[in-house]
Amino acid sequence: MEEVEIIFEAMRCTEEDKTSLRSYMLREEANHWWKSAGQRLGAGGVVITCEMFKREFWVKYFPADVRNRKV
Repeated sequence: MEEVEIIFEAMRCTEEDKTSLRSYMLREEANHWWKSAGQRLGAGGVVITCEMFKREFWVKYFPADVRNRKV
């Protein structure tokens, strides 16, 4: 994740670009998960920010003790 952040900063990506690029990198089960989560989060035309994506991803794929260490 940190390497991706460095790339986004160098490319001066918008929040929407960051979210799109992150979701593009997902494979198999994670891609299926994001399709569902993205629809839920984006309901009503809400723009899904990079922070929203990261929060959902961390909750889904990392145990609480690991998440707490990263914060």
